[in-house]
Amino acid sequence: MSEFLFIYRGGMRDFRKQSPEEMQQVMQKWMTWMQGLAEKGHLKDRGHPLEPEGKLVSGSGKNVTDGPYAEKDLVGGFSLVEAKDLAQAAELSKGCPIFDRGGAVEVRPIMQM
Repeated sequence: MSEFLFIYRGGMRDFRKQSPEEMQQVMQKWMTWMQGLAEKGHLKDRGHPLEPEGKLVSGSGKNVTDGPYAEKDLVGGFSLVEAKDLAQAAELSKGCPIFDRGGAVEVRPIMQM
């Protein structure tokens, strides 16, 4: 088994505009999906959601700017998953509830050093 990082992009509708019931429904879908991955031995670390704001430090001058930038590229969280290969990891990501909200899952293999 190899390790993969699921990076959750987009799909971040403003939770402040949702009712508590809507928020609960979204969270329940995520918990059910993660629990299914865990029960099948694929979820190594459930990961964590990320706050929407951040800073980017870049260049030789180590310039600090506000980020993230475009909402479609906003990384909302991540999980660490085990799968036999990249194809299986991509297939596992298809159950993610983020797709219901117009988001995407970036599936990245973790390089063994």
